[in-house]
Amino acid sequence: MPGNRNIMFLIIGALIVAVGVLGYNLYQTKKEPDGVQINVGPGGLKIQSK
Repeated sequence: MPGNRNIMFLIIGALIVAVGVLGYNLYQTKKEPDGVQINVGPGGLKIQSK
């Protein structure tokens, strides 16, 4: 039975790592990019520093 316990801990650890990686990727996609943003629209040209 100790083998089953080790496999269970391995699966739980892998799930924790997967949730962490997915959370970090989601954070990176939602984060505002650094740098300069240039917008061209009906009001003219806008340049914003981020």
